[in-house]
Amino acid sequence: MKILVALKRVADPDNANKVKIPGSGDRVDTTGLEWKPNPFDEYALEAALRLTENGQQPKTRAGEVVVVTFGPKETETTLRAALATGADKAIRVDATDDQLDGDLVARALKTLVEREKPDLVVMGKQAVDGDSNQVGQILAELLDWPQATFAATIEEEAAGSVLVGREVDGGVAKLRVKLPAVVTVDLRIVAGASVYSTKTARTFKYNEGVRFAALPAIMAAKKKPLTEVKLAELAADTKLKVTYAKFQAPPARKAGIKVKDVAELVDKLQKEAKVL
Repeated sequence: MKILVALKRVADPDNANKVKIPGSGDRVDTTGLEWKPNPFDEYALEAALRLTENGQQPKTRAGEVVVVTFGPKETETTLRAALATGADKAIRVDATDDQLDGDLVARALKTLVEREKPDLVVMGKQAVDGDSNQVGQILAELLDWPQATFAATIEEEAAGSVLVGREVDGGVAKLRVKLPAVVTVDLRIVAGASVYSTKTARTFKYNEGVRFAALPAIMAAKKKPLTEVKLAELAADTKLKVTYAKFQAPPARKAGIKVKDVAELVDKLQKEAKVL
C-alpha cells in the first residue's frame, strides 16, 4: 500500500497562551513560539506507518509512505523528522502561510495525488492553528474518492478496502471504505490497538502514541529523497478564497471567587449567574 500523508507545522500548541494580537488586528503574532508538527498530522503519520508494516518488525517498510508539507525552506526540518520515523520520501511545496487557504491546499494536493498515485491519503482531522477542518473533505470531493473523517481506528482488509471506526456522538460508527480513499484521523488513532495492516497480528499491541526516531534513523533520514515543488506547478489559480479581515482577542474573563458553603454557591448561581 502506498500512502500520502499531509503534514503542517504550527506554532507550539502547548504555549498557545503566549500568542499575541497586535493593536492593528491584522495578524496573530506567534513570535517566540517554537514550530512543531500539527499534532493530528503526527497521528496521521503514525497511522500510515502502522498500515505499511508488520507491527512486530517496524524497521521493515512493507509499503510506501510519502509525506508532504506546504511551507518555506525551514519546514524541511519537519519533513526530515517524518522521514526519520519511517516515511520513505518527502515533498515540500514552496509557500508561506499567508499564501494558502484550505481550498488552495486541497487543490494542490489533488495534483500531487494524481502524480504520486497513492492508494490512501491520511491526514489529521484539522490543524490546531486555524481549526478549519476542511482540507480532507475538499480533497476527497475534488478527487471523487470515498472518505472517512474523525477516524479512531483503521483496519486494512485484503479486498482493497479499509475498515474505519469513525467517532460520532455516542460511540463509533464502522465504515468500510474502498480504496483509493481519503481518511482524516482523530487522537484515538494512536492507541495501542487502533491501526492494523494485513501483516500485523490482531493480538499485537502498539505502544500508545506516536513513535520517536532513534539516532541511526535520524542520520539515515538525511539520505532519503526530499524534493521541492513550486505551488504554481500544482495549482494554476493561486488566488485565495478565504482571507482574514481582522483578529480580535476574546474579552477578558472576570476573576473567580470563593464561596464559603453550598448555600452561598446556590445563591450566586440563582441571583448572579441566572442559571438556576
